[in-house]
Amino acid sequence: MKVLHIINSMATGGAEKLLADAIPRFNEKGVKTDLLLLNGLSYPFLEALEIENCCAIYKLTTGSVYNPLLLFKIIPYLKKYDIAHVHLFPSLYYVAIAKLLSFSKIKLVFTEHSTTNNRRGILFYKWTDRFIYHQYAVIITISTEVKLFLKKHLGKTRNPFRTINNGVDVNRFQQAESALRSTFNIPESHAVIIQVARFTSQKDHATLVRAIPYLTEPATVIFVGKGSTMEKTKHLVSELELEWFVQFLGERKDVAALLKMADVAVLSSNHEGLSLSSLEAMASGTPLVASNVTGLKNLVHGAGLLFDHKDEIDLAEKINSLLNDKQLYAETVANGTKRVYKFQLKAMVQGHITLYKELCPNKN
Repeated sequence: MKVLHIINSMATGGAEKLLADAIPRFNEKGVKTDLLLLNGLSYPFLEALEIENCCAIYKLTTGSVYNPLLLFKIIPYLKKYDIAHVHLFPSLYYVAIAKLLSFSKIKLVFTEHSTTNNRRGILFYKWTDRFIYHQYAVIITISTEVKLFLKKHLGKTRNPFRTINNGVDVNRFQQAESALRSTFNIPESHAVIIQVARFTSQKDHATLVRAIPYLTEPATVIFVGKGSTMEKTKHLVSELELEWFVQFLGERKDVAALLKMADVAVLSSNHEGLSLSSLEAMASGTPLVASNVTGLKNLVHGAGLLFDHKDEIDLAEKINSLLNDKQLYAETVANGTKRVYKFQLKAMVQGHITLYKELCPNKN
């Protein structure tokens, strides 16, 4: 059996991280799995996968992923594989149209990674989405919430759905060596608060920045990731005169070590699918504080602390409670560790392999 995963790029994000972790394991399990990128620019996740040297990696361009001519470049690859497993928009559209134009017999699978997106508020896309999703043999959703929201968007559909939760390599994060505070000139008297997330409006880094003045303990906030809202966030830090308390580390390959160094992890998103960053924090033994929103509240409830969406004062109070109550801190770490064992990478990989074999039962 030959499977080709197709995604926009390997920039920082949950879908990209999932592929960087899972593709080597698919190949270890005997499922020949390769990767097709609309944009082949180098990012840490791509570099890590290239070091693994476990698969072929095809790169269609280093330009915009919104060039519709890319769908014609996809067509030749559809004739070489049994299954094309697609992630994110616009890859979702390009691959579906490329199959129709090529009359390929390849089976298409799409993974829905989020509870919502910008298209769902536009009537035109409501109708085109129904047509495009219908071209896929199976729609994988990374959580039950993601499935329910997508079904509501599509309305009546004959598409079969399969929920396969995101997973992390728990042992790798548990056993990681902590990064050194001295490397980042962080005073020993400071608590370290980390947010690992690409800079987009969805992730709402600003709420964490605005929470800093309300912290009762000296702290350094470190942001890991890049994206379109980074400069706006830096401007807010400057405006509030918080430069001494905030560091922007960009994209990193040592996230496990940084999480080990941190005292508290924060995710202040407006919505999520099933957050890998949250799972990685739990696996690291770092207590998590997350916004009480769709895609996070069910995952984090009972395993971390939830704060009112966009409420920087409530966020600060939750962080303060962890830093000032050793028993609460220990209980939160233990609850997070217990929860993350339900989301193991090996279970996620096996769930995908089972589905692939169902779609192509005559392939080895």
